[in-house]
Amino acid sequence: MVPISQLVLERFVRTEEESTEHVHMLAVLGETTPPITVHRATMRVIDGLHRVRAALLRGRESIEVVFFTGDERDAFLLAVELNAKHGLPLSRADRVAAATRIVASHPDWSDRAIAALTGVGASTVSAVRRRVTAGVTQPPPRLGKDGRVRPLSTAEGRVFAGRLFQERPEASLREVAREAGISVGTARDVRLRLASGEHPVPPRQRSPVSREVEVPAPRTEATALALPADFHDAVRALTRDPAFRLSEKGREVLRLLDAHSRISADWCALVDSVPAHARAVVADMARMCAHSWSAFAEVVQQREQASGR
Repeated sequence: MVPISQLVLERFVRTEEESTEHVHMLAVLGETTPPITVHRATMRVIDGLHRVRAALLRGRESIEVVFFTGDERDAFLLAVELNAKHGLPLSRADRVAAATRIVASHPDWSDRAIAALTGVGASTVSAVRRRVTAGVTQPPPRLGKDGRVRPLSTAEGRVFAGRLFQERPEASLREVAREAGISVGTARDVRLRLASGEHPVPPRQRSPVSREVEVPAPRTEATALALPADFHDAVRALTRDPAFRLSEKGREVLRLLDAHSRISADWCALVDSVPAHARAVVADMARMCAHSWSAFAEVVQQREQASGR
């Protein structure tokens, strides 16, 4: 319970004065109304200004409060979310005003994410964004409703990832994916395309901008056979995972990965050790192994997608 005199009773989300009719209705409900939400740092009422007015109308000097301890930007997001869920509905003007403020304070949020929070259409948010970001030449990546960051164009993200792989070949997939704003799977595809001398962007996704990236020259035998640094790091991490270590089949997977990791540094020597009369047979067998691993990877990927992770 907090004295009402300590609260800052200023409009946060709503642009109009409190509804007298709604205040009287809440006063009749009395103690059945839920606690209000207050920003602890400023003591500003985030949600429940009508309930405070109703408490004053009933002659109360204190009111039940739930404190929010984030910064003011997050406090505003919470205010929009709470006011949109219950109580007196926000007017369209309030929702558009909220969208405008969020576009300015959180430019990395996608139009759909902001639309879902404020209750306006994504097209309305897009129009608001055009006004707010007028003159900005390169908008930042967008944070979607699912919490993932994506560039405005996957092609642009692929181009940027291609440049990162060329400049820092030792970088892991996760590093490049995070910096380019693309998924790890897309980063992996970019790296494979570059390794085979292809453009990082598939033909159907290319634009004049994405065509500007240089396609690197084919790699030498040594670099083509070498595994990326993050492979060895991933193997070491998996060997510490109880889910693998405590399962017989899990340990078998670890042994296969570890064996591949250990011999990767000697690929060139292994190639030299294959006698001329057996090269065709060994090459075919290696392709069979590669096909088996590829099929294994595909099934694992499908399991991951089916689980929603």
